[in-house]
Amino acid sequence: MKGALELAERAVAAAEGDGVEAVVQAERSGFARFAGSEVHQPTLIENVSLFLRVIRGNRVGTAAGNRVDDEGLRALALRAGEAADAAPEDPDLATLAEASQLPEIEGNDDETAALGPAEQAQLAAAAIEAAGDMPVYGFFTSGTATVAVVTSAGFAGEQTSTDTMALALAATDRVSGYAEQTAWAVRDMDPAAVARQAVELAGRTSNADELAPGSYRAVLGPYAVGEILQYFAFDAFSGLALLEERSYLGGKLGERHFDEKVSIADDALDPRGLPKQFDFEGVPKERVPLVENGVLRGAVWDSVSAARAGDSQRSTGHAAPPALRRWGPLPFALSVAGGEAESVDELIELVGDGIYITRVHYLGVIEPRHGILTGMTRDGTFRIRDGKIAEPLVNLRFTIAVPDMLTEVPGLTRETTLANEAAFYDERFAYGALVPALATARFDVTGNGGPPGI
Repeated sequence: MKGALELAERAVAAAEGDGVEAVVQAERSGFARFAGSEVHQPTLIENVSLFLRVIRGNRVGTAAGNRVDDEGLRALALRAGEAADAAPEDPDLATLAEASQLPEIEGNDDETAALGPAEQAQLAAAAIEAAGDMPVYGFFTSGTATVAVVTSAGFAGEQTSTDTMALALAATDRVSGYAEQTAWAVRDMDPAAVARQAVELAGRTSNADELAPGSYRAVLGPYAVGEILQYFAFDAFSGLALLEERSYLGGKLGERHFDEKVSIADDALDPRGLPKQFDFEGVPKERVPLVENGVLRGAVWDSVSAARAGDSQRSTGHAAPPALRRWGPLPFALSVAGGEAESVDELIELVGDGIYITRVHYLGVIEPRHGILTGMTRDGTFRIRDGKIAEPLVNLRFTIAVPDMLTEVPGLTRETTLANEAAFYDERFAYGALVPALATARFDVTGNGGPPGI
């Protein structure tokens, strides 16, 4: 969006206080959805939203809206100021971002930004055609998102990024297979290949068997690894969660608790992911080591949680979008180092006897301090026997402690995949986890669900 930075500057100028911060989010995006191999329900979005934070003394007030004319800005500033006047004093008030040197990144592609409804529909149609006779469900989406942050302390920055995703679920009433692809440039996308992968997987899921509850050795594909790790990370690697004693890291920093093959970072600068220059407070992004060779190293911070922590703790550039700010700093660019395995088949050989999980769904956090999650496998779960994939399995219910899953890791694939972790709600904010497939010595199955299929 042209003028996002100017709009943020106008919003700051309209407010009165000891400090003011304005965040503008602008989006132009489209979805070409398909169901039963027919394109339907196209969605086009053009939207601008504005978030304003006003500091008066040690009190902070916020307001949000999407009226961007002068009258709308004055009304927004009035609401934020009134909220500040009514707020309790904050003894750990964070300072606003000052002018700083921003990192150079990739992540904005002109060809992707130029995609319109016709091109999006054509890319969706390519997925449908590649699926052949198998009914396929999913979407192709692309969008451009601009974030501008201006503070009265001197920061003024604007970043525009593109993202695109293709998702395909090939399914009948008794078989299903899932595949996806995410990138910031459409030149790196192949919706037809995504659909073919989903169809091939679905073809292997008929006549699925049940599995007795128990603890199994397992291979998790990248979609499963990314989803599980992201849910674990929201609490485990959050500085606010660490302060509030709901993080697994509590009392363990500097200790080895995972397999030495496991290294995890949050790296929003990596061009293989969905790069970002600065966070939603205007703090430059940086790579943050979270786990190094199994040793727990640290968490991510925003300015508010860093101020509460004291002891010279500073923001690492992980303030969340305004709609999520109440949750504190969040790791939105997880990256797991690859291992030595050349393929998933090599991991399956390492496991020998166990299960292969391509995707998980319906995740929920049960106990964040111990990293306990529950959920269900979906759209491609298989028995492993004698180092090979054997019969397909029904969707399995599981409850796992992620640290237990990562305690003994026989191997990881060398290749990593960018797995989408964003739900397309609220303002568009693309993020994903850059992850390998992973073999684990422990994955706890608690029951059987329904068979594959729609």
